[in-house]
Amino acid sequence: MLAVEATAGAVILEGWIPAVPQWAWALIVMVVLTATNLVSVGSYGEFEFWFAGIKVVAIAAFIVVGGLAVFGVLPGVDSDQAGLANLTAHGGFLPNGAGAILTGILLVVFSFMGSEIATLAAGESEDPQRAVTKATNSIIWRIGVFYLGSIFVVVTLLPWDAKSITEDGSYVAALNSLGIPHAGQIMNFIVLTSVLSCLNSGLYTASRMAFSLGQRGDAPKAFARTTERGVPRAAILSSVVFGFVAVFFNYEFPDSVFLFLVNSSGAVALFVWLVICFSQLRMRKIIQREAPEKLVVKMWLYPYLTWAAAALIVFVLGYMLTDTEHDGRRTMLLSLLVAAIVLVIAFVKERIAKKKRAALAGPPRTADGSRPAPRSRRPRERPAPS
Repeated sequence: MLAVEATAGAVILEGWIPAVPQWAWALIVMVVLTATNLVSVGSYGEFEFWFAGIKVVAIAAFIVVGGLAVFGVLPGVDSDQAGLANLTAHGGFLPNGAGAILTGILLVVFSFMGSEIATLAAGESEDPQRAVTKATNSIIWRIGVFYLGSIFVVVTLLPWDAKSITEDGSYVAALNSLGIPHAGQIMNFIVLTSVLSCLNSGLYTASRMAFSLGQRGDAPKAFARTTERGVPRAAILSSVVFGFVAVFFNYEFPDSVFLFLVNSSGAVALFVWLVICFSQLRMRKIIQREAPEKLVVKMWLYPYLTWAAAALIVFVLGYMLTDTEHDGRRTMLLSLLVAAIVLVIAFVKERIAKKKRAALAGPPRTADGSRPAPRSRRPRERPAPS
């Protein structure tokens, strides 16, 4: 995800200042936000407050302005293309069939990555239980308003097959169709702040996951160490490695790297969420059996909703393996290969750790709790010479 957001931000910045190449902008973005996260947790929170605030206000304003234009009540705007008829015109409601929706899921899924940050950030809040509950409940209406609402406005302002959507981007094209001066550049700025917000959050999430793995012994112990300001420096630096690798990709493959990263990130997100589903099914049973008092934040419709989510994820992954027209199969196979490599590494690491624990524990104890005395080797007696 870090690589995706760094690349997206670099594309926008290069459009404003073409003299600076795309890879250089990606490098600048990564360096600035890495330095910000290394200063303190408060620096991350301050940047995220302003990034997210600008993004939320802008999307809300876009929905209001676009909605007024759709119903023809926006003063000073005369858009002959806007209207609810765009939802069913130009080939019908699903002009390319239901399969097109499934094909686009990998592109869409990557946009929802990061919602799990609420549970990670809760550990550094004053009231984790309240923070997780409030953030989780708000995610649903936020998705409905900001994601679905804004896209609804776009496809009612412009026909889905309008060339301007492909050339300028959906939000920019929608505002330009209203004739608002400099609307496109304003929206590009909003998109940039949104990208930087996602990059900032992604860096925080990745570093805190590395920090947690270091505490549990599943990653180098250095990841679990913090500075005087509570910053896990080693975890942050290790988390941004792939983001800096994306700088090289931007330099070598500037025209194709972004789409590939978006598709692969979507597939990885589905794998991660599938693992979360099965982990939740297993861990909740353990907590209910051993420490039910710890189960203070409960999921709705457990376990049926969890199984439904897992089944839908498996269905999408299976469908992508059959998608040869939009290169979905290749993306999925590469993602499966990476997942298999990670599983093999985890299995080997667990076997090595198990042998080390067994060696430190010594021989098994007897029924009375004592350890058997080591057997002494008696030298063989040589036969007497005849």
